[in-house]
Amino acid sequence: MPLTAAAAAREILTGLHDVMASRGSTQAKLDKVVDLIAEAMKSEVCSIYLLRDNQLELFATHGLRKEAVHLTRLAMGEGLVGMIAEEGRILNLAEAASHPQFVYRPETGEERYHSFAGVPIVRLESPVGVLAVQHAESRRYEEVEIEALQTVAMVLSEMIAAARLVDGARRGRVRSGGPLRLSGLKLVTGMAKGEAVFHQPRVVIEHTVAEDTEAERARVYDAFRRMREQIDAMAKEAEFGTVGEHQEILAAYRMFAYDEGWGRRINEAIDSGLTAEAAIERVQQRTRSRMREIDDPLLQERMHDLEDLSNRLLRIVSGRMGTAAQTGLTRDTVLIARNLGPAELLEYDRRRLKAVLLEEGSLTAHMTIVARAIGVPVVGRLQDIRHSVNEREMILVDGDNGSVIIRPTRSLASGFDHRMALSQKRRAQFAAVRSLPAITRDGLEVSVMVNAGLAEDAAALELTGADGIGLFRTEFQFLVSATLPGRERQQRLYSKVLDSAGDRPVTFRTLDIGGDKALPYLADAKDEAENPAMGWRALRLSLDRSTLMKAQARALIEASGGRVLRVMFPMISEPWEYEEARALIEEQIAWARKSKRKLPARVEFGAMLEVPSLAEMLDQLLPRVDFLSIGTNDLTQFLFAADRADPRLAERYDWLSPAILRFLKRVLDAARAADVPVRLCGEMGGRPLETMALIGIGAENFSITPAAVGPVKAMVRSLDASAVRQRLEQLLSRPPRNLRKALTDWARKHSVAVS
Repeated sequence: MPLTAAAAAREILTGLHDVMASRGSTQAKLDKVVDLIAEAMKSEVCSIYLLRDNQLELFATHGLRKEAVHLTRLAMGEGLVGMIAEEGRILNLAEAASHPQFVYRPETGEERYHSFAGVPIVRLESPVGVLAVQHAESRRYEEVEIEALQTVAMVLSEMIAAARLVDGARRGRVRSGGPLRLSGLKLVTGMAKGEAVFHQPRVVIEHTVAEDTEAERARVYDAFRRMREQIDAMAKEAEFGTVGEHQEILAAYRMFAYDEGWGRRINEAIDSGLTAEAAIERVQQRTRSRMREIDDPLLQERMHDLEDLSNRLLRIVSGRMGTAAQTGLTRDTVLIARNLGPAELLEYDRRRLKAVLLEEGSLTAHMTIVARAIGVPVVGRLQDIRHSVNEREMILVDGDNGSVIIRPTRSLASGFDHRMALSQKRRAQFAAVRSLPAITRDGLEVSVMVNAGLAEDAAALELTGADGIGLFRTEFQFLVSATLPGRERQQRLYSKVLDSAGDRPVTFRTLDIGGDKALPYLADAKDEAENPAMGWRALRLSLDRSTLMKAQARALIEASGGRVLRVMFPMISEPWEYEEARALIEEQIAWARKSKRKLPARVEFGAMLEVPSLAEMLDQLLPRVDFLSIGTNDLTQFLFAADRADPRLAERYDWLSPAILRFLKRVLDAARAADVPVRLCGEMGGRPLETMALIGIGAENFSITPAAVGPVKAMVRSLDASAVRQRLEQLLSRPPRNLRKALTDWARKHSVAVS
């Protein structure tokens, strides 16, 4: 905050301190507070709304009609004030009445005021009120004015809590009694049970107004030093070595810890008169409000990392460092948090940590990537989970379905134990099958490879029993990195993957970034689109930014020296895109040859069929490719014009639809006639029933998730390929209303292991 803004905030805080220390009723104090803020900000209106009986009541005002006080009430989510409280966001409007959420209350006399700004008053992470200002002039408030309002709202929350004027945190009452079942987003699969343990007790800020700003500043500097030492130590002690995606996650995390801009903003908050704790929380609240305005999931994950560090800094400065990791886990534990950073996850005893439950969380979060690597089930998007369970209560976690049972009855726990035992037994059976070849009962050899994106995935190939890596997602290295990975860094990763794979083949997919996998360090407003899945992404972006693709090509060529380089290009719509991409790789091979670099023993080029239009040009494409890969995830959403990220459509379009199977069969038949091998990549091939159907239409090569290798091999070894192909021909010629049911019935009748 500039000096003028800091001075204005400090002036208000000094006045607030005097008001809070004075005698008189709380109502009288609030009346003085709105007058004080209005005068300091030269605002015609200043109002305070507080949450009582789940309604926002006008408690004090300067500028609106006094008779409206305690009369005007708005429900959560109603009007501008209700929207601020419900969503915990800031509003800054030049013309309030033009906002679709605007609600006019005639008793307030606010019709002559045009501009409006409001910030939530937050206590224990939940909005308990709203502080708003208004002007007759139509204008947006300056950023410094909004920041001053936020600072004042923080101090007000302390005053309001002390006077017990509000309901308390809206979600603050823990449910108790019988069992509670919650559903969330499955982030890392697996089943587990254990006692609820909270990652960290919330640091409640008791004092917000500083008496000695220099002393507060010194406390923050010391806390920053100690936090950086902790992060550096964690990076050295991490179990993933010195190279790899996990190390890059910690490097990005460390970058935030040393970010000067973050420290400067906390310093500016101290300048305004806040204590060290209040200044950190004040900046954190601003971060949260900005997170709600960000649509880019990757930028949101970066903000989550910053919030994780803010929590750590707050605990250090307040002397309350006792997270559950520091105090130690004594029993099998299900960890509960609003969100969790990757470094914090690594602090826990892996022997006791059985699962993690998050109020937030996403599939691309750094913590999710690390949790998947160390095998800890995670369920996210569990709204209210921290306020739905008490410490040490039993929790059952089904990460395979994204469901959680809190306080299970004896019968529920017994049933869960039985399912978990069956799951473990099945895993043991699949483990036994993993080392066996995937050959059908009538002798058809099926290739089962895995999809990968981390160096650790390649290292675990021996454990999976897979034939190789059919799809290595090279973008993972870019997604977890704070900066653009250079050619040498890429080369080290690709070399490590090839070394780990040994004699098993590895197929590298060139970068599939853009769309929903945007990178902050490559952000370009031109790249934004209303439908990112069909936007400027994957090969389209790589061909446009050819230096990016050239660097990757050189890294792949040098890493593959003396070995076979298998490379394929994603999101091809027409053959000319494949030709351009292949020509670019061949140019880099010519460069390497001229530079006397060690060359790959052989290069195999492939195309990914994800865009339906490419199927109409197979006669032109197939003579030029060494292999074809079908990306069923994107292909399905493009065929049905159904966004796979939209939960309303997730179950609407079935992979076992006759339309998909007929389309795929046409592609497989064309490739077979051209003697070009085809591999099915994506989730479809990792489901035994779907894999059975794919074999039925002629598929013989699959690349799937490592966890699916055992179940798919078990299905293949129980299947008669010629019989299922005959059945699929019948079913696709005259499709039944429910093809999935027809295939399930056939599989059961013929003892095929599809479940």
